Amino acid sequence: MGWKFYGSWPDNLKKAIVIVVPHTSWHDFYLGLLVRRILGVDIKFLAKKELFKPPFGWYFKWMGGTPLDRTPGQKKVEAIAALFDQKEVLRIAMSPEGTRKKVTEWKTGFYYIAKAANVPIVMIAFDFGNKLVKVSKPLYPTNDKNLDFLKIKHFYEDVTGKIAHYS
Repeated sequence: MGWKFYGSWPDNLKKAIVIVVPHTSWHDFYLGLLVRRILGVDIKFLAKKELFKPPFGWYFKWMGGTPLDRTPGQKKVEAIAALFDQKEVLRIAMSPEGTRKKVTEWKTGFYYIAKAANVPIVMIAFDFGNKLVKVSKPLYPTNDKNLDFLKIKHFYEDVTGKIAHYS
């Protein structure tokens, strides 16, 4: 398909939060499935619970998805972080934007989950403008959220999503 990779999956990394940015189109899903197959890494994903209803709910579960109830007031960060204690291998992909539309602020749950679970964040970018998949080295959250987010945002500079004006 003419795409190239920059970076590779970190060796022996059994646990991680994987953030995929930008998320601008449904095309990101099948590209993500293809990328995890090429990388040879089992990466699960969280998605809004509405996707897991019939007729396609079975498919999303079969592909490694877990439904997420996004109702406010739940302790989602703690619940998801606790999953890492229960599993020997767990890599969870998330979209910090929380939507396919353009956003000015990302949701920060991925960061706090990684911090609570003491696992790194691996950044993946689907740059449709350059037909490039970028994979970062692991970033372990520190006690300086602002500095960590500067590093994360820097990784995604000049990356164009499938729908460019949503990037």
